[in-house]
Amino acid sequence: MNSIEEIKIVLHKNKRRLALELKQSKEAVFLIKKATHSNLSEEEKEKIKIQLLDICKAIPSLAVFLLPGGALLLPLLIKLIPDILPSAFQDDLNE
Repeated sequence: MNSIEEIKIVLHKNKRRLALELKQSKEAVFLIKKATHSNLSEEEKEKIKIQLLDICKAIPSLAVFLLPGGALLLPLLIKLIPDILPSAFQDDLNE
């Protein structure tokens, strides 16, 4: 497989993962709004917890990426600390 095809595959996977992460974030916002006027089930509370942890994980990743040379450093950091990525990006990390 040539490099262009590999890049297209990676971009498609990341696009799909980002869409999933955005969908989960929207759901968390909805649940937080719901929590202001009614009680949440344990499953809903767990979804919010997971999504808030994902947001907390994404912030350091973004900060590293924005540093000079961060685009090169981030993949190395991900290999050393795989839990730094949000859950939507961890499904096939070992590929």
